[in-house]
Amino acid sequence: MMRSLWTGATGMVAQQLNIDVISHNLANVNTIGFKKSRAEFEDLMYQTSKMAGSITGTDGDQRIPTGIQVGLGVRPTAVHKFFSQGDYQNTNNALDLAIEGDGFFQVEVNGELFYTRAGAFKLNQDGTMVTANGYVLQPEFTVPAETKNIVVTENGHIAALDSAGEELAAADIPLYTFINPAGLDSRGRNLYSPTEASGDETEGVPGEDNVGTIAQGFLEMSNVEVVDEMVNMIVGQRAYEMNSKSIQTSDSMLQIAVQLKRS
Repeated sequence: MMRSLWTGATGMVAQQLNIDVISHNLANVNTIGFKKSRAEFEDLMYQTSKMAGSITGTDGDQRIPTGIQVGLGVRPTAVHKFFSQGDYQNTNNALDLAIEGDGFFQVEVNGELFYTRAGAFKLNQDGTMVTANGYVLQPEFTVPAETKNIVVTENGHIAALDSAGEELAAADIPLYTFINPAGLDSRGRNLYSPTEASGDETEGVPGEDNVGTIAQGFLEMSNVEVVDEMVNMIVGQRAYEMNSKSIQTSDSMLQIAVQLKRS
């Protein structure tokens, strides 16, 4: 069988993954705190028929300047997530918090700690700050029933104030950074968990030691650029089409070879 059949097939599989990643980006264009991804690929092994630099003459002075190597296709190597800053949306909601710069909020899910950039917090039935799925912000902060206003400073100090402006409850919200955030494990629901690739989390005070600050009344939106994704989709679609054409061409060549012998 012709190598190009299998080579074209690897190209089609690779571009299918590329379109899957692009579609996921576009589906989350309005997801709070979402970070876009990019599929990355590498060429497969080569079949070498003639090695470059091989000796051709009997005296050993003549060498082949270029060899003969035929590649066997492509395969995915990574789906890289980019943690560049998304646009900000002004909500004027006291419980909406956006991170300006590096860092993640820490939340607890069934006794396990996760990290998120989505700062659309709410109050549960006990007055505790939680995510939309009910995951508790760490450290836990409960707003007293008589609270009239909630204030969060850039350095993460949160205070529940009464009608006279006196603090009823207060705490400090830390942010957590990773040496390689692209290595975090995406768990869905705007959550990430550490891996060996991301390294352990480092707790920091917002605004200190290159840690981002907190903006109250704002939300960080997705960092997906729709125009870029649409262009990438067109390129991926055409690449898929070209690989399918190479398979069709190989099939036509095989058909010609089969028809050489006629009954």
